[in-house]
Amino acid sequence: MEATNSYLESVKKQFLYYKTLGEKAMDQLEPEQLFVSINEDTNSIATIVKHLSGNMLSRWTDFLTTDGEKEWRNRDSEFNSLFQGNDKVAIMAFWNKGWYCFFDALNGLQAEQLSEIIYIRNDGHRVIEAINRQLADYPYHVGQIIFYSKMLKKSEWTSLSIPKNKSNNYNSDKFSKEKSIHNFTDDELNKLK
Repeated sequence: MEATNSYLESVKKQFLYYKTLGEKAMDQLEPEQLFVSINEDTNSIATIVKHLSGNMLSRWTDFLTTDGEKEWRNRDSEFNSLFQGNDKVAIMAFWNKGWYCFFDALNGLQAEQLSEIIYIRNDGHRVIEAINRQLADYPYHVGQIIFYSKMLKKSEWTSLSIPKNKSNNYNSDKFSKEKSIHNFTDDELNKLK
């Protein structure tokens, strides 16, 4: 049971880390940049946020008792324009609504529930598998947000990880400290504050 409790704490920290990375990337942009789409086959950051939030709301609302692809979800509409004007506040409200739903579901889980079967589009998953599925999907989309943000940034980019050509400094600092056991996100989240 200790390992499953550690797993839950670890994934909560990792998801919070990726949520924070996405927010720190978007914070570096002008509101209108959130709506830029390079061509017809790319999505703006606003669209990526809308899709992520739609996924979270569908997957994690009543997730133990209902299919993760809710009847009320219209996935295709997540890729159409929704936000009026250049409203960053609306985008961030959408972003937070999805994350709150997700974290509420995760925080309500007990270790013994990780082996329960849930369904996504009628495909059975153990709860732990459903979490892992999203641990691959959500950082993928956050990575898109970060990459797009770096391309769109008009002035100097504030690095969200080890800055370019600073690996040796970073490693020297890490290796100058005593060995310890903790989640990597503990240090990284503190740096992002």
